[in-house]
Amino acid sequence: MAYIYPAPGVASVQTTLKVSVASNNAVTPELNVPGLQDITINAANDVFTWTQLDRASKLQIATTATNSLAMNIVLDQTVWYGDTGATVGEADYIGIWKLSTDKTLLDFEIYLGDTDQGGTGKTISGEGYITGLAPTVSADQPVWTSPITITVTGDYTVA
Repeated sequence: MAYIYPAPGVASVQTTLKVSVASNNAVTPELNVPGLQDITINAANDVFTWTQLDRASKLQIATTATNSLAMNIVLDQTVWYGDTGATVGEADYIGIWKLSTDKTLLDFEIYLGDTDQGGTGKTISGEGYITGLAPTVSADQPVWTSPITITVTGDYTVA
């Protein structure tokens, strides 16, 4: 069995999330999101359910999927608010906060890791919007963290 190994802490091999502004048609993603604590990739098919008088049980059929990515990150000030030294209009210039509040359509790419720490694993990519920001800090957690959801529009692409 070949398990996907995300290689935490191993440079160029660990799980990564990269985003770019969709309208820029970037060849490579503009913003590498640091401080990932966890990622959940959701591919949830909706189900249409109905009853019939000649059946004792409900009938169901799968319909379109609702796709999203959910994660938690440790906030990096430059990534959160944007890098004024980057190219105007790109994701790294805008920052996660404004990408969300401005409802900017993004391209995203997640590298999952691979089976042998060799950097040859698969990616999942698509388009979506950043939502669900809720930064928090406490005495027991003295760095800012936030959940982030990327609500996917359309299908995932696996490469």
